[in-house]
Amino acid sequence: MSTGAATRPGLLSRIAETLFWTGRYIERADDTARMVDVYVHRMLEEPQGDEDAGCGALLAVLGILPPEATRLDIGTTLDRLAYDPASPSAIAGAIRAARSGARTVRDVISGEMWECLNVTALALPRQRKVAERLGPHVYLQFVRERAALFFGLADSTMSHDEAWRFLVLGQNVERVDMTARMLLARMPAAPVELGPQMLLQACGAYESFARTRSWSGGGSRHVAEFLVLDRMFPRSVLHALATAEECLVALDPETAGDDMSSVAQIRRMRTGLEEADPEALPGQLADVLGALQQTCLEVSEAITQRYFTYALPAPWKKRL
Repeated sequence: MSTGAATRPGLLSRIAETLFWTGRYIERADDTARMVDVYVHRMLEEPQGDEDAGCGALLAVLGILPPEATRLDIGTTLDRLAYDPASPSAIAGAIRAARSGARTVRDVISGEMWECLNVTALALPRQRKVAERLGPHVYLQFVRERAALFFGLADSTMSHDEAWRFLVLGQNVERVDMTARMLLARMPAAPVELGPQMLLQACGAYESFARTRSWSGGGSRHVAEFLVLDRMFPRSVLHALATAEECLVALDPETAGDDMSSVAQIRRMRTGLEEADPEALPGQLADVLGALQQTCLEVSEAITQRYFTYALPAPWKKRL
């Protein structure tokens, strides 16, 4: 098996790929926990609502097809989205995948980061049992807190070098995609529409929005604008795109001017959002969110092609 070519001197492709996906998996677990917590809380508060439709909407927003001819309920939905250790789309599966990868790069990440991730993964079965008695919020809050601890440790205990940039790059590419998915849950066509305050809570943005915007005068209409266009809020789409762009430029300045590079793809999306008319955004939101998800897919593929394509081992030549 090839260990992979170096992205640049000092960092192997397989290490860069592991760090990139570790950042994505932890961010996915965090964002999924936030969204599931808000959705489930709403459904539990509305016992007369259509539980099957609500659960189906949640699965759809996260890109998971519900089983055919099966009526969904909160329990089965939590099994699929939170507790399944085999699926990287589920919280437990994403944490498990992140831990599996991090084990192979323990000499690159800090010991505190590894300990945080290892303890988190080992504690999930126990947290699930607690959640069965006290409700899913316990489990979901635990995941959110541990994800915040992991990225906080990464910021404070890793050198901000190439390894750290690949981790942060993965985190922010995933954040753009997941924020777009959460905003899709706000669209009027969604089977279960999230209220503006609940959407902000799902994105961890309620307090920041309240401090910088006003609910009076139709302030709720500006929720999408805040989550997409705000330059200061770290979970906004624009801020995440700018952070991902900074990481890519620092990793490979020579490709920054290539129109087909991942840097150029992100830059086009970022500048388009910076030049967007906030007043027109509500009417364009569906198109913007679709373009964001497509950009995330294309950028991930471009990053893989550029940095993670391993060199195949040369075959033995048969002597004549």
